[in-house]
Amino acid sequence: MHVREAMAALVLTVGPEHTLRQTATLMAERRVGSAVVLDPDSEGVGIITERDVLMAIGRGLDPDTERTGSHLTWDVVYAGPAWTVEAAAAAMVRGGFRHLVVLDGSEVLGVISVRDILRVWTQATDAAA
Repeated sequence: MHVREAMAALVLTVGPEHTLRQTATLMAERRVGSAVVLDPDSEGVGIITERDVLMAIGRGLDPDTERTGSHLTWDVVYAGPAWTVEAAAAAMVRGGFRHLVVLDGSEVLGVISVRDILRVWTQATDAAA
């Protein structure tokens, strides 16, 4: 199976000026563990995860004044839509992260998470039984 078949195509996007609380609220409402950060003044795409928000709050930072742009990852590892799910899982294990932004050129197509991969593998196992 390919990443394009397993990824979440409805991507939560936020800007770097969103507060951590705003970002966390949107993530909670959408029940997702990450948001893609688009900054028109920057090259590339960033990602902020629930872990990034947790780490900031755990350090005592104020989620109402801290900006998402100060807590995201810009050096994102991207997946291509034609990658296999196994290749995406291997990249996550190597990098120690749970989300990959899926790009086609510079266009964000989706996000694939560990949860997406587990869902696909579980469904395949159930279908084979």
